[in-house]
Amino acid sequence: MPANSSSRIMRFSTFEVNLDTAELRQRGQKVKLQEQPFQVLAALLERPGEVVSREELCRRLWPADTFVDFDHSLNAAIKRLRDALGESSESPVFIETMARRGYRFIAPVGTGASQEGAKDIFSPTPAAKDFANTRAGIRWRFLAALAMVVISLVGALLFARYKTSGAPGEHLKSLAVLPLANLSHDPEQEYFSDGMTEALTDDLAKMATLRVVSRTSAMRYKATKQPLQEIARELNVDGVIEGSVLRSGNRVRITAELIDARTDQHLWGQSYERDLSDVLMLQSEVAQAIALQVRLKLTPEERARLQQGREVNAEAFQAYLRAMSLGGSRRPEIKKAQSYYQYAIQKDPGFAAAYVGLARSYRNLGEFRWLSPPEAYPPAKQAIRKALELDEKDCGAHWTLADLSWRYDWDWETTDRELTNALELCPNNAGAHWHKGWYSGWSGRGTDALAEMAKARELDPLLPLLLTGEVMINYHLRNYKAMVEVGRQDVTSDANSWIAHFLLGVGYEGSGRTLDAIPEYQKAVELSEGDQDPAAGLAHAYAATGRKEEAKKILREWQQQSESNYISPYMIATVYASLGEKDKAFEYLEKAYQERSSDLPYFLRADLRIDSLRSDPRFQNLLRRMNFPQ
Repeated sequence: MPANSSSRIMRFSTFEVNLDTAELRQRGQKVKLQEQPFQVLAALLERPGEVVSREELCRRLWPADTFVDFDHSLNAAIKRLRDALGESSESPVFIETMARRGYRFIAPVGTGASQEGAKDIFSPTPAAKDFANTRAGIRWRFLAALAMVVISLVGALLFARYKTSGAPGEHLKSLAVLPLANLSHDPEQEYFSDGMTEALTDDLAKMATLRVVSRTSAMRYKATKQPLQEIARELNVDGVIEGSVLRSGNRVRITAELIDARTDQHLWGQSYERDLSDVLMLQSEVAQAIALQVRLKLTPEERARLQQGREVNAEAFQAYLRAMSLGGSRRPEIKKAQSYYQYAIQKDPGFAAAYVGLARSYRNLGEFRWLSPPEAYPPAKQAIRKALELDEKDCGAHWTLADLSWRYDWDWETTDRELTNALELCPNNAGAHWHKGWYSGWSGRGTDALAEMAKARELDPLLPLLLTGEVMINYHLRNYKAMVEVGRQDVTSDANSWIAHFLLGVGYEGSGRTLDAIPEYQKAVELSEGDQDPAAGLAHAYAATGRKEEAKKILREWQQQSESNYISPYMIATVYASLGEKDKAFEYLEKAYQERSSDLPYFLRADLRIDSLRSDPRFQNLLRRMNFPQ
């Protein structure tokens, strides 16, 4: 064995080949492959991109004194190899047939020893060692050849039977796009392969007749070694898309494979290569090919949306993907994403998706009170209007507009309409269903709300916010018993979610268990790094249990912080209401109204912290001015 044994490991797409142990693995799972097909693969991997003649392969597989039908046996070995790799001769992804000459390996190949990323992907590997031509080896090869003849006959019968049951992919009604492998092996490029996974998922989700699991659930299986059938069972899908992304300079290559996860049968595979500026059209082309394979009947509108890819500035697209890879619940992450979206827009002012991302950044900064409403929401609305001007069919833009119409414009009719528009454009968008459910619960339509959350669960079964969404619906319905029941599950599933702890605290307090609520509020304050909402909840619980000085301490801390940070007047009002100071509470509620605080529409009708104000005529006047939907 060579001193550097890692160089004997070859990688391409989702496969790994160990030339020393004669093993082929896909995503860590061993793929059954007989001796002769493996030797063919080894010979082709030694010289990727070059034609290996049929004569060379025959000499490698069979000694000169072997009596065998070389042409037939080589054809059988190639077929077995293609079956193992999940491709066909008509649509080769890995092995190209050169008529009357031989075969060529056409996919990018990397070695275990490579640390250089994309520049080593196309480098040939050292020659594989020939197996010893022992008498036992010759006997084994003869038996293997005989076995292949029998297997080929059985396979032909099974294939004939399969053809009568329908074309491959015809019965796939649901798919998951598993995380595309980063073939550069450069951790700095993970954002690119993850972003391409999300983009392909979003394109497929535009098709109404195909259920596509959202990216957040599929990403749980990144780098996993779980069998495909087990993954598909957990995600409740018929098929999966596997593949890889290779970026080298301004060139991008995507390899995609469609697999029937119920039978582990490879139905289709193809490689696509474009300049980075053509990547949006490349994504659409891959999605259209998959739609064709699963025999989708696309409407003219769906077909048009898939074909509307445009050129995009390469630097803008990379900045956009970097922004998408950042989280959306911490201020530093949101601010960094915001700067990437702004850079993308600067480089490509016609890039609609970057405007959507920018709008969401401003919206998030406003939602978590890191910016005041006048600082956050008008620029968010400006960005979303530009996005829709550039692409009126962007479903993400529509549900973001719905959210802004709810939080800042207090325009309930537009909110409902835009959520409906989003779901018509992207019926498989779990986020749109989640927001529709949340808004329906806020509107008092509990049955509709839970139905939308159930649809979101179907599309994104591992979405962390699913339980939180159900608790939030019960918050708006003031169903505190259900808040406690579901809230306990939510905290168990994600013990680091401050929102889960806060909502469980509300459930306890609404159920008359204020002492149980206090530690949940305290945990929420700790995890949120001082968010004003759980702090206001804690102040209310302190006041309710006679610890008014501790509630007042929270007010004093906010007064100090207000010199450099935005403090929501609505949250201040809740603490004054908790302390029984109604005049001060209404003073700050009026300030919240004047600045169009996003806390008012969200909290005003359901917040138990201001229950002491509800019978006051001033509160009824505020409700009338808000003009809430009936």
